Amino acid sequence: MKTRVFFFIVATFCSFTLMAQSSASFIKKAQQQHGRNEYKEAFESLRNAESALYGEERAGGKKMPEVRYNITKERIQMYIKLRNSKRAKEQLERLEEQTKTIENDSISNDLLYTQANVYYTFGESTKGDACINKLIEKYKAAKQYDEIDKCYQTIIGIARRAGNASFMARTYEKYMLWHDSVQALKAQDNLDALQQKYDESLQTITEKDDKLSSKQYIIIALCVLLLILAAALVIGAIVLLRFIVLSRKQKKIIQTAKEHNELKTKFIQNISSQMGPTLNSLPQDLAEVKALHSFADHIQEMSELESTIDEPFEMENKNILTFCEGVMAKIADKTAPDVTCSVNAPKLSAPINAEHLERVILHLLENAAKYTPEGGKIILDFKKRGAHTHQFIVTDTGCGIAEEQRENLFKPFAQVKELTQGDGLGLPICALIATKMNGSLSLDSSYTKGTRFVLELHV
Repeated sequence: MKTRVFFFIVATFCSFTLMAQSSASFIKKAQQQHGRNEYKEAFESLRNAESALYGEERAGGKKMPEVRYNITKERIQMYIKLRNSKRAKEQLERLEEQTKTIENDSISNDLLYTQANVYYTFGESTKGDACINKLIEKYKAAKQYDEIDKCYQTIIGIARRAGNASFMARTYEKYMLWHDSVQALKAQDNLDALQQKYDESLQTITEKDDKLSSKQYIIIALCVLLLILAAALVIGAIVLLRFIVLSRKQKKIIQTAKEHNELKTKFIQNISSQMGPTLNSLPQDLAEVKALHSFADHIQEMSELESTIDEPFEMENKNILTFCEGVMAKIADKTAPDVTCSVNAPKLSAPINAEHLERVILHLLENAAKYTPEGGKIILDFKKRGAHTHQFIVTDTGCGIAEEQRENLFKPFAQVKELTQGDGLGLPICALIATKMNGSLSLDSSYTKGTRFVLELHV
């Protein structure tokens, strides 16, 4: 019993001792023993390396396939040296399986070297050539020509160690062919590199040329735009100067017209004042004298209205219905028999100038009474057209106004006729009064059953 416990303690101590040493140190030790041809000790060291590796993997919690690869590879090298083909190939299969779990180009290349070494050593030159050719193609694709050179030197070394003169000669011949062809490959690579640089330079030049062309187009476009702007500024300056000149001319014309109008007003007033004593000295019952008196009064009034056109009349609130009925009553004795006079106005107050508004509406009603035949109608309407706009509308069923007279209806001195038949200044004076009340007087041309005047005021 004591003996078993003793051996268990010794075994446990040995296992802890093996774990204390790393697998790498055992592999290095095996390589040294292999170099001294101590194969038994070397194989033992590799077994110890596997045991240590197992402990390291358990302690670290992850596999270490690269280390296992190195252990297997070292065994293959020893079996090659011992000329043990069977064992060497068994370990080679194991090495191939281990390589599958390692994603490393360096390990893959090393596997091809090891496979070639095994195949060449044991006389399987075809398989060895396949491995080497595969390795050379990989290096050639990567353009690692120095590695290909090392590859051939390694094969020559394998042939030398194997003592196979024909194999070494054949390999050396391939090496020399490769050595000669590699110069052409390097030259081609250099040429390709130069061609690539040339293409890149040409592409750069093309891009710069395109950029330069686009910049030139932009500069040309900006220049054209600048010229257009300059031309626009010149034209604008000319137009502005012409506008200033015309404005000055118009100002001067307006000023001259105003001065002339003032002089005309003074002249008319002077003539009217001189006509008064002369007319008073004549028989007042003559129709011509009465017409001249009326004409002089109208001229005087129109002159005063024109000179004060910018001075509006004062307004005050009046009852519209009462006002309209009062004006309509003043023409009751001036109408033809059976003429109906009516007022349509609401009972509301509105701001008006009663004196001057009555003057305009009364003139329109008197004209309506003059031209409306027996049985006709004369109507005075009041209508609101908005919060600050209202209309007084005088409508009759008389003969109406001829088309050729409508255009000059509100223009003074447009009609030439005997003064005893009227001077034609009544409507122009009414239009001026409407303007001073912030309104307008117009003829409703759409009404065809007589005459309709519309006086619109804005309050």
